[in-house]
Amino acid sequence: MGQQHGIGGVPYGAPPPPTPRERAETGRAARRTTPRSAQARYEPPADRLDPVEIVEAQSATRVPELVPVRYGRMIESPFRFFRGAAAVMAADLAAATPASGLTAQLCGDAHMMNFRLLGSPERRLVFDINDFDETHPGPWEWDVKRLATSLVIAGRENGWPEEERTAIVRAAVRTYRRRIRAYAGMGNLDVWYDRGDMEQVQLLADERLDRRGRERLAEAMAKARTRDSMKAFEKLTEIRDGGRRFAADPPLIVPVAELLAGPGLDRLVRELHNLVDHYGSSLSMERRHLLGQYRVVDIARKVVGVGSVGTRCWVLLLLGRDDTDPLILQAKEADRSVLEAFTERSAYENQGQRVVAGQRLMQAVGDVFLGWDRVTDVDVPYRDFYVRQLHDWKGIVVPQAMVPKGMRLFAELCGATLARAHARSGDRIAIAAYVGGGEVLDGAIARFAEAYADQNERDHAALVAAVREGRVTAEEVA
Repeated sequence: MGQQHGIGGVPYGAPPPPTPRERAETGRAARRTTPRSAQARYEPPADRLDPVEIVEAQSATRVPELVPVRYGRMIESPFRFFRGAAAVMAADLAAATPASGLTAQLCGDAHMMNFRLLGSPERRLVFDINDFDETHPGPWEWDVKRLATSLVIAGRENGWPEEERTAIVRAAVRTYRRRIRAYAGMGNLDVWYDRGDMEQVQLLADERLDRRGRERLAEAMAKARTRDSMKAFEKLTEIRDGGRRFAADPPLIVPVAELLAGPGLDRLVRELHNLVDHYGSSLSMERRHLLGQYRVVDIARKVVGVGSVGTRCWVLLLLGRDDTDPLILQAKEADRSVLEAFTERSAYENQGQRVVAGQRLMQAVGDVFLGWDRVTDVDVPYRDFYVRQLHDWKGIVVPQAMVPKGMRLFAELCGATLARAHARSGDRIAIAAYVGGGEVLDGAIARFAEAYADQNERDHAALVAAVREGRVTAEEVA
């Protein structure tokens, strides 16, 4: 006789899940195995992989004529290099740092510029993580260390002393630690419904920032609300051939008709139209219905970011009710996460689905048009893509324009946001027990971040030397 099942298909007599006390003991046991003070350690092995080789290996699968643009952006500064070197840091975190053994869904590239203002479906401005190209399960501290290191690198480029940088990093980690401990005491639904509304952030800024800092925040919020499909429509398109078309700005934006001709162009256009049709199946019914009210009128290739330069990224101009009702979608190629080689194989065969699943799990609110699809290609059997709106009330920080007090508040917001994302996906009670109520972890991560910022400077210098020696070619594009 087969086993009888109860509510939800759970077998009668199945062992109960771990209690909060047992989950907390898991965290305390991890602390005994990997002390919090050990999180300061960064010891690159003698056979450390060549960082330029890692970057080159990624470039091998990218659009060849755009690879020099990627290198051109990465050699501009150590901070720009860091933004493009998530694969380098992933290898170092796996090979040269201790791990707590406690996992969560990771952003995978949690540097400070991947935290920004975003628009919720209810048209409220929120603060959240933005980029999930590298999302994958892994040790929670890897995200924290990448955030902390980015803050140190930005502080160095602003000319701030180590004491100031350390205070900023400690503030970020302390906020992460306190928030994850608060989430440990909350119910599952309370954690899931929590989000970073900017109205709350503005109240905090009113208490913490001077007049100029408050003005800058208000300006950033106002500007973010203007960065939508209509703004992108006005900026990126022109009247041509009797209708709205993308305006060429090579190599950053190239209309598809200028990339190919003949059968190759026809096939690519057909595949990208099919992508819009097919990816709708990854949306909920009502969002699929909304998408169906738009039609594709033009397509262009777009260069995005730093680390993503050279991946295939298409922008698609869709029109709805009439020519003044635009929707601009971005279809971005998704490859395997840089973390996968050092953790476990992804549960998703489609890498676009991996990105979307990770984003939906980690973000408190999301783009209503976020979805995925797979497209056949001329040189490989297929490529995976995820799709989202090009602009949806996005506001980005400019580290060079920040003063220490402002960056400290920003670091705290990043720490709180990362804690919420990890609390949604990992064992928040075990992580909370590991991080503890004291400041041991804060200091350890600050010391790690300074040490890895040194490594990043050496790696940046190695890429600069590779360009100077002709090993790789760089092209500067504004």
